[in-house]
Amino acid sequence: MKEITRKDVEYVSDLARIRLTEEETQDMVHQLTRIIQYMEKLNELDTKNVEPTAHILPIQNVMREDEVRPSLSVEEATGIAPVKDKNMFKVPRIVE
Repeated sequence: MKEITRKDVEYVSDLARIRLTEEETQDMVHQLTRIIQYMEKLNELDTKNVEPTAHILPIQNVMREDEVRPSLSVEEATGIAPVKDKNMFKVPRIVE
């Protein structure tokens, strides 16, 4: 097992631009070491006859079929706009 070191945690926190206190760094070393140990324990399992899955439960699409239905006309939609220009909504500029 590759042991997680303080240097590893500092390197990753630097990449993520996260400042860690001394206590947080030591805590992360401990937590990451435990995670790696757990992953190694999982790697011991025999998964030869286990089918790969993306989800533990079957998933089905619950969306309705698309169907054409009447909608608002351009006049009705722009009629409720506080400010409009021809047949378009006019909104404040947000990009200079």
